[in-house]
Amino acid sequence: MNFTQAELSGYLQVFWQFSWPQWLIFSLIVNIFLYLFSIGLYIFIEKTCRKSQLQEKNHPVTRSDFYLSLLTIGCNSFVMLLGAFLWKKGWIVPGQTESVIGIIAEVAVLLLLMDFLMYLFHFAAHLPLVYKVLHGKHHEHISTNFLSLFVLHPLETIGFGLMMLVLLVGHDFSVISISIYLLLNLIWGTIGHLNREFFPSSFDRFFVGTTRFHNQHHLDESKNFGFYTSIWDRLFRTYK
Repeated sequence: MNFTQAELSGYLQVFWQFSWPQWLIFSLIVNIFLYLFSIGLYIFIEKTCRKSQLQEKNHPVTRSDFYLSLLTIGCNSFVMLLGAFLWKKGWIVPGQTESVIGIIAEVAVLLLLMDFLMYLFHFAAHLPLVYKVLHGKHHEHISTNFLSLFVLHPLETIGFGLMMLVLLVGHDFSVISISIYLLLNLIWGTIGHLNREFFPSSFDRFFVGTTRFHNQHHLDESKNFGFYTSIWDRLFRTYK
């Protein structure tokens, strides 16, 4: 968070000069790294966490899930390329927020807005026809494993990414705020699909979307559609 405005502009200038083949390679490298980071974090917590499992066994890792998780990497890379295109066309303009308080505020806004949009998107994904075509594969993981976060239909992955891009078009969030949010999103998604509760039980009273909160959704698909918080589930009476 110690970038000056000039340094940040110069940093962005490097990416501005990327050709599209360079952007393609860069986006693939970034998303492969994040994929491996998520798997590594999952395994590390599973090995070191002393809390009992939420369900008796983890969901088995299958070849089809592995291939689908690789497709998710491709879809996330596509979203990143689309974001770069919108930036170069002037639709997305990085903000100049540099203060710690400003960055924290932007990250909080992104978390709350995305949590609301993801609640609506997730609820819609459980409508019978949409569920059968798109979301049912993810819910084959009644219990979870280190790939569960990435076992999504390509249209789901792209849909989540498009919601993020809509927010970036609508407001000039800083690159630092966007980066912190995306990292938190990955970590939260990884923790949410653990088979062990990561958070203290007291966190539930603070409307935090804990590991058990999302695990309950995999057990009862009509409840707990939120991601970061349980606010919207409590408000719309889908909380368990």
